Amino acid sequence: MKPWMRGTAGATTSAPTQAQPERRRRQESEQSPFPRWSALARLVDDERFHMVIGGVIIANAFVLGLQTYGSIEAEYGQFLGLLNEVFYGVFLVELAIRIASYGRHPWNFFRSGWNVFDFIVIGGALIPALREQATIIRLLRLARIVRLLRFLPDARVLVLTVTRATPAVASMAVLTFLVLFIYGIVGWSLFGAQIPAQWGDIGTAMLTLFVLLTLESFPEYLAEAQQVSSIATLFFLSYILIAAFIIVNLLIGIVISSMERAREQEAAEARKFGQDHLAALLEHLGQARQQIDELEGEVEIMRSEGYFKLNGKR
Repeated sequence: MKPWMRGTAGATTSAPTQAQPERRRRQESEQSPFPRWSALARLVDDERFHMVIGGVIIANAFVLGLQTYGSIEAEYGQFLGLLNEVFYGVFLVELAIRIASYGRHPWNFFRSGWNVFDFIVIGGALIPALREQATIIRLLRLARIVRLLRFLPDARVLVLTVTRATPAVASMAVLTFLVLFIYGIVGWSLFGAQIPAQWGDIGTAMLTLFVLLTLESFPEYLAEAQQVSSIATLFFLSYILIAAFIIVNLLIGIVISSMERAREQEAAEARKFGQDHLAALLEHLGQARQQIDELEGEVEIMRSEGYFKLNGKR
């Protein structure tokens, strides 16, 4: 036996073998969806698969719409119910395949918010207590239509924009409430006695000011208030300038900024997915190379010990 041969084969693959645990730890720290079963992963990530599921979602929405017509439901209700069950079966199979694509790490499926949403919407109908509630079942069926957003990149960006803008919008809501409250107190003081229908108390005054944010009936409110107070014009113009113009435009700016950050996040996730996919391919290539080198070493050892006869010679 020539041990240096085995050592040579081992030396050839020692670097990839030592690098694999480090790469795997790095992938797990980045919450990568790998490792996945390549065949199922290619299936669920394929654009044609997405188009098929999207078509089923649209067909399901069409059937739900038909069920709202009493005459159609009375004549074809049983058939439409059967179609709903077929669509649900397709969604169940899709969900099972997507979870199975994560192989021995199915919990990685729940690292995506969209996956969690799909699991709740599709799996919720399997709970016996919920299946007995017709209203909840209808809501779950309706929520399946929302799943169409996950197949539309621009729609995902819009949903992410709303999510990212929520904290800033909440701050804007507090600021808007303070402006409405302050101007409501002033409006009640100026016009409350003479125009109680719009300014009779703080709640009514704030509701009037909220309607004025849309500039709805602004000339009528202004003309009516000018007959009561000489500073009505200053009151209304300052309010429109601060609330209707500045605050609304700030809100638009927040949404636009959040959309830009959402698009950057989508692009970063796409780049990360490409890098993780390349890392996984390199890891599989390293494993294949390691197995080939080990087989070559075994062949050399068996040949040196006389187990093979080549051209009739030991």
